[in-house]
Amino acid sequence: MALQKTSNISPGRDIKYLNKTFPDFKSQLIEYAKTYFPNTHTDFGDSSPGMMFIEMAAYVGDILSFYQNTQLQETFLLLAQEKENLYNMAYSLGYRPKATNTSTTILEIYQLVPAKGTDNTPDMNYAFSVQPGSTFSSTSGPVFATIEEVDFRTDTEFNPTETTVYSIDASTNKPDYYLLKKKTQVISSEIKTASFNIGAYQKYLTLDLLDGGVVDIVSVIDAEGNKYTEVPYLAQDTVFEAVENIASNDPQLHGYNESTPYLLKVKRVPRRFVTRLKSDDNYEIQFGAGESSQIDEQIIPNPDNIGLGIKDGRSKLDMAYDPTNFMYTGTYGVVPSNTSLTVEYRINSYGIESNVPSNTITKVEDISIKAQPINANSTIDPVVLQRMKESVACANEEPATGGGAGDSINDIRMNAMANFGAQNRTVTKDDYLIRTLSMPAKFGRISKAYITQDDQISPLVTSPGKIPNPMALNIYTLGYNHKGQITTLNTATKTNLQTYLEQHRMLTDAINIKDAFLITLRVEFDIIVFKDYNNQEVLLNCITEVRRFFDIEKWQINQPIIISEIYNAIGAIVGVQSVPSVKLFNTTGEELGYSKYKYDLDDATIKGIIYPSLDPSIFEIRNPNTDIKGRVTTY
Repeated sequence: MALQKTSNISPGRDIKYLNKTFPDFKSQLIEYAKTYFPNTHTDFGDSSPGMMFIEMAAYVGDILSFYQNTQLQETFLLLAQEKENLYNMAYSLGYRPKATNTSTTILEIYQLVPAKGTDNTPDMNYAFSVQPGSTFSSTSGPVFATIEEVDFRTDTEFNPTETTVYSIDASTNKPDYYLLKKKTQVISSEIKTASFNIGAYQKYLTLDLLDGGVVDIVSVIDAEGNKYTEVPYLAQDTVFEAVENIASNDPQLHGYNESTPYLLKVKRVPRRFVTRLKSDDNYEIQFGAGESSQIDEQIIPNPDNIGLGIKDGRSKLDMAYDPTNFMYTGTYGVVPSNTSLTVEYRINSYGIESNVPSNTITKVEDISIKAQPINANSTIDPVVLQRMKESVACANEEPATGGGAGDSINDIRMNAMANFGAQNRTVTKDDYLIRTLSMPAKFGRISKAYITQDDQISPLVTSPGKIPNPMALNIYTLGYNHKGQITTLNTATKTNLQTYLEQHRMLTDAINIKDAFLITLRVEFDIIVFKDYNNQEVLLNCITEVRRFFDIEKWQINQPIIISEIYNAIGAIVGVQSVPSVKLFNTTGEELGYSKYKYDLDDATIKGIIYPSLDPSIFEIRNPNTDIKGRVTTY
């Protein structure tokens, strides 16, 4: 039976529900009075008492309509205008609005070290590390801080220390001081400290930082020395931690520390917090709900509770049930209580003024150093060490960029939608590819990646061949060596990548990290030059163009070589009349610096296209200076 609509309105009366503005309400009320009360009220002049009541009713309707439309509008990300509503929707989509945008640049930091008295080589006992949070200022005022440790004793292919002679002893004509130089990224910020006295236990304790322009939280430490770690959301109980690749941290991977200076570890964080930027520009810190006596928050399944909350008991298990009745978790992290908290945080109060020109960050403001002898037999003179600390200087070759005001309303809308589209997950092939290439270089530099579905050899004798394994992915990777040439990744980098992807992969996905194959090449070509052009000059330009064409930065794994494109590239050089021939050869021999893999280019060429092998591979001209040869010929 259909439901009947009940109403106190007399049947047959025409009610319109489309009115939204004051004139609409007023005209409809007048029409309604004329239709249904023709003998009760006939005076609709502007000065009549009846018109006053009609206009008051229209006014109320207009106000209610306005607030109804506004409230509905504020529920949509693209339409909302109130900052608080936008912030709440942005956080629900996983985006964190910014109070300010910091500028960044690469800073060169210098220090002196004395020469050893024995052999006049640099005495690296006095080479120290500049700690994160050390500050440097520009001539116009903005202050910049280091975000990572700058260790002058670390000299690797990805983190080199440049050493030059600074001064010569006039009496011995030998160096007495050396100048060390390191490069590091700095951001426009200053370190601030706030202290909070925390009383009795309180669930989801929140603290406000009242300074404007807060960039991020550096550290949160209680009076007992316990450190609290920032996480994206309180349910996340593990984070990545970068540890120095030294023998004590991992003796097996320590041998790869030159190319992989840091190891990636997963760390449990029972003490954690989240941060939010509020609409009043205050920065809020929120903790979990656990007590300090209950640090362990292991998720404990309890099957006895699986049917709780389901209508008609446990017989309706095909219906939806509340997973919280089945899975008990702790607490979303331990909340501090009966202690004091010291919070260090960065602020940027300069906005767009922090985009300073090059060579203007020249003043050392406040640096913190860590120095220790290289070995147990070495000693450090504190007077000399202080003199070396006072020798620290800095300069920025490039201007600082990126600084400005915080997110505008439109910024929040666009960034929140973009963040929701990414969702910080790895599901598709492109997700895994982007995640792989985005691993920070300090954990190992990955330059090329290619992803395929895993294939397994069929166990059936009657069905030989390969079968797809939908639950496994093969990630083929390559890196660069110190010469910028393609090389395979070392074990430490592969281990870091496995750890890095572990946090984001789907539970059912198995990831196999493999080496792609390298096919090294040599190119020879002939050109005919127009009569009025210099042969050697045109030839040199052609060789340069071929080098540009085969620039390894532009090539990806499993990318074919289209030979006609080489012809076109050479033929486009000014002075080239024609290109009679272009030939490619496979070069091999590890002792000569080439790949060990032989590849038949003739068999791999189909209709003018050289295809890579079925096993993922990449083409490279290993030594462009010697492996690209051109010749000027005539008809």
